[in-house]
Amino acid sequence: MPDYHDDLRLAHVLADAADAATMDRFKALDLKVETKPDMTPVSEADKSAEELIRGHLKRARPRDAILGEEFGVEGTGPRRWVIDPIDGTKNYVRGVPVWATLISLMEAGEDGFQPVVGVVSAPALGRRWWAAKGAGAFTGRSLTSASRLRVSGVGRLADASFAYSSLSGWEEQGRLDGFLDLTRAVWRTRGYGDFWPYMMVAEGAVDLCAEPELSLWDMAAPAIVVTEAGGSFTGLDGRPGPHSGNAAASNGLLHDELLSYVAAR
Repeated sequence: MPDYHDDLRLAHVLADAADAATMDRFKALDLKVETKPDMTPVSEADKSAEELIRGHLKRARPRDAILGEEFGVEGTGPRRWVIDPIDGTKNYVRGVPVWATLISLMEAGEDGFQPVVGVVSAPALGRRWWAAKGAGAFTGRSLTSASRLRVSGVGRLADASFAYSSLSGWEEQGRLDGFLDLTRAVWRTRGYGDFWPYMMVAEGAVDLCAEPELSLWDMAAPAIVVTEAGGSFTGLDGRPGPHSGNAAASNGLLHDELLSYVAAR
């Protein structure tokens, strides 16, 4: 199996640079915010963080392609870095500390592009999570100061904690009934939102989570963190990986039951 240690080290360097840039503008009274064509907000910090990461990558990995939320795809080839400069922009612009920079390296294979490295850095929370293919998933302050992540061993839905982002997407897709049935079947629900529930699945603090509509840059890094922690990450259609436009993540033991409630129909 290839060794992705150098790529993982680079991803941490990229996250360090992004953290410094985003924290510098977090809660700034003069932060500039625009509305994109899809009616979602984008701040000057989103753009500057992505530009910063792209600049580092062009110097360090000039032959790799880059896909970012704000500036699209650049380059071709079997290796592609996927970037969400601020996952949780709505939180960021309102001063809520639940947001993160997501950085993933994806490689082409028999099943298409799949994540092989992922870093999720949430500086306002003082947290970072990461993983590399075949090397496990970790959380901590640095590569040398970390603890290994492992999903929970909860095996009954009635004992499980389920996290989600909102109700609106499920309702818009006409799948609210199944979602609500799931919330009634589990022990506990919480609407943490964005990247955080996936990281809590990887930590074993939450047992399952799902979202009805996502982009690749939302999922690539969380997907490998969850799977390297021993969990399952699929689309609502059950397809493994971050390519279905939506996501279901679990400790693995409860994944089939999770999909039975929220599966795309």
